[in-house]
Amino acid sequence: MKKVDVAIIGAGLAGIFAAYELVVQRPDLEVLLLEQGEPIRSRNCPILQGKVGMCIHCKTCAVMRGFGGAGAFSDGKFNLTTEFGGWLTDYLDSKTVLSLIYDVDAINQKFGATGKWFSTETPEGEAIRKRALACDIHLLDARCKHLGTENNREILMKLYDWLNDHVELSCNTTVSTIIPMKAGQAVSRLNGVEPDCYRLETSKGDVECDILIAAPGRAGAEWFSNACRKLKLPLINNQVDLGVRVELPALVFKDITDAMYEAKLKYMTRGYKDIVRTFCMNPYGYVVTENTDGIMTVNGHSYNDPNLRSENTNFALLVSNRFTEPFNEPYRYGKHIASLSNMLGGGVMMQRLGDLRDGRRTNAHRMSKSFVKPTLDATPGDLSLVLPKRHLDNIIEMLEVLDRLAPGTANSDTLLYGVEVKFYSARLELTNEFETGLRNFFAIGDGAGITRGLSQAGASGLHAARAILKRLNGGE
Repeated sequence: MKKVDVAIIGAGLAGIFAAYELVVQRPDLEVLLLEQGEPIRSRNCPILQGKVGMCIHCKTCAVMRGFGGAGAFSDGKFNLTTEFGGWLTDYLDSKTVLSLIYDVDAINQKFGATGKWFSTETPEGEAIRKRALACDIHLLDARCKHLGTENNREILMKLYDWLNDHVELSCNTTVSTIIPMKAGQAVSRLNGVEPDCYRLETSKGDVECDILIAAPGRAGAEWFSNACRKLKLPLINNQVDLGVRVELPALVFKDITDAMYEAKLKYMTRGYKDIVRTFCMNPYGYVVTENTDGIMTVNGHSYNDPNLRSENTNFALLVSNRFTEPFNEPYRYGKHIASLSNMLGGGVMMQRLGDLRDGRRTNAHRMSKSFVKPTLDATPGDLSLVLPKRHLDNIIEMLEVLDRLAPGTANSDTLLYGVEVKFYSARLELTNEFETGLRNFFAIGDGAGITRGLSQAGASGLHAARAILKRLNGGE
């Protein structure tokens, strides 16, 4: 059986930066980084390669799994802010979180990331904020870097090569079970015995480690929640973000995206008092599909190279809901809604806003007359048969308010793709070092329910690694 000092489950941004920090500071440590998917250079989606028009349900989705995690095929938006992107400020003060984010950015720059950022803190940004407030919309403060889908992949390839030389990197490896051990015997946190190591049952044999970091990412969130329940680790309900991806001519949002690349806009609806927000804005971008355990959802990306850009901008409109007892499976709720779209549309469904308002299904004939040409080959359909009425009412109200800020947003030919779901794991109870109720077992990143983006995921990895290093160096 393989024995290591530290095992990390998941090679998304959280796992990558945890591994990086550990071996930079302690080159003597034996660190094993386990990843269910492919190495970064082997992650190839047939849709993105232009081989097929729609998802063919690969056994392992290259978009969602593999070195780099779900962010590998994103457009590489790196937000230098604590205003959004996770809940790390529930554990650490804002100054510490922001410092960690800038540390992640500095490491990224060593591997080729740009030093240029967009900001809301400009005269143009302030003018947009004033216009937004006049519409009762709130623009969140942020500095944003756009790495670009192609550059993001290049940075991850360099990180992969570096880590492959400094840690043991095992891709195509599935972890099935986490077993806390004491004196060679399995133990439970309920019997008051602290484990002295952990055994992982994997598809390539058992692994024993003194310290375990779980960084399963979005694709592994449901598996990790189930693993934590088996370990009797308490879980806290997280929110569910559910909505659509909007696609419209890039000219509609041009003054906003030119000033800050991505605008994070929040609005409280008058009808239900729910918060609706824009998310993942992609100027001159493309709408893409994601496969999460066989469930097709929608996302977006954009390139840095002007020659690779489209004529459209896309962004998500998400409605946030947080459930209370007795319901405790927000992840399953999101998957259930997405599965309705898959059932009716054979995958991602698309509808013109005008058709949705008129209460009719979009069909191929109506799409052929649309002035907005879709960047994704999706099935024309009726989103009112998929999304709850409350969500659709909120989304339509938000689009009409956005039309005052960016005239043209609520045009009849604006396209809505459904559904977009942000799957967040039920959050574990963690210390401010991101340690679980089991000693020397840490949980980080999106899969632990504490982050939801590249910058905070990486920051959580750095913070957990530094806590471990302090402990190993006798500074606990």
